[in-house]
Amino acid sequence: MTGFSSIEICAGAGGQALGLQQAGFEHLALVEIDSDAVETLKLNFERRAGWERDHCDILSADVRTFDPLRDLDPANLARLRHHDLDLLAGGVPCPPFSYAGKQLGKDDERDLFPRMLELVELLKPRAVMIENVRGIMDPKFSSYRDWITAKLEGGMHFGDNGQFIDEVGLGYTVSKWDILEAHDFGVPQLRPRAILVAFRNDVIKNATYQWPARTNSVPVTFAGSLEKSMHERFSRYFDGSSWGDARESFARWLRKAREHGGVAPTLVGGSKKHGGADLGPSRAKAAWRQLGVDPMGVANDIETSAVKGTEERDLFRPDGPMLTVQQAAIIQGFPLEWQFSGGKTAQYRQVGNAFPPPVARAVGESIIEVLKASRAADRLAS
Repeated sequence: MTGFSSIEICAGAGGQALGLQQAGFEHLALVEIDSDAVETLKLNFERRAGWERDHCDILSADVRTFDPLRDLDPANLARLRHHDLDLLAGGVPCPPFSYAGKQLGKDDERDLFPRMLELVELLKPRAVMIENVRGIMDPKFSSYRDWITAKLEGGMHFGDNGQFIDEVGLGYTVSKWDILEAHDFGVPQLRPRAILVAFRNDVIKNATYQWPARTNSVPVTFAGSLEKSMHERFSRYFDGSSWGDARESFARWLRKAREHGGVAPTLVGGSKKHGGADLGPSRAKAAWRQLGVDPMGVANDIETSAVKGTEERDLFRPDGPMLTVQQAAIIQGFPLEWQFSGGKTAQYRQVGNAFPPPVARAVGESIIEVLKASRAADRLAS
């Protein structure tokens, strides 16, 4: 191991893991409870060239019972003990804080912030990165954010009984807890995400943390991102087909997508508790229709559509074509070669719930700058 080590919980389809890998982290373990997402992680990391192919533990586990000192491969456990852990990362479940849910916060059984903090205490990583929805930054969760900060840094916060509680803290400094917008980093989608970045006190004392700056002065557009794949879908029916309006249908989609320009609405993955996949609540659906996309489901891929004869359902709808899983993945910033496991709805949910890799890469690179500075300071002191 020559780079910076990482363990990620709630890894999902690997959007954050891929971005952190691109930034320079080498994953000791990726932990995920959903079986389809676990297979997606294996499908990609076990076939891609890189450190993870031969060394990363991809674990199908509930993070509540995940014990790295028990569950890691002996070789990775030895690496963990010898080098210390550079980064503990995780996109803990969003529903407790999402506008699409009831925003129950700490009272939601799916809230895993407490478990993340337990793992911080156990592993004592040099850096911590936690990703969540924008809703966690709402005023109604200010006391909960204060509790999380106090657990990391030490200090006072309000308890459930309304009394101040003084936390000893885990020895960390929260360097930033703020919102990043995905379209500032080359993602053709409105996707604000709340990111917490913290460093162990002995690490940050030798460096200054710089929040990621936007990488795209001009946002990547929805139309530009999907024009090639949409043309590929429609072009099969341009000539010699009963679908005589295929050329006009493609031209109409492209015209609407360009006219309304800019970036796409936020993709919504949903959960297994609800029905089939669609592209979000009423306001989002209206925005998708303005872009020439029918938001009432997810299309079959090109080959499946041809075999099953679902062209009318997938492409030739009054509001325009539905998106395929691959097109949704493009909107999330995944590379074209990234594959997803499971049925169509399971694949779409993985995509819709993902953290865009370009944003994760930007945050990862900002963290690595501090870790490099800390390493350099340690070498000078030794």
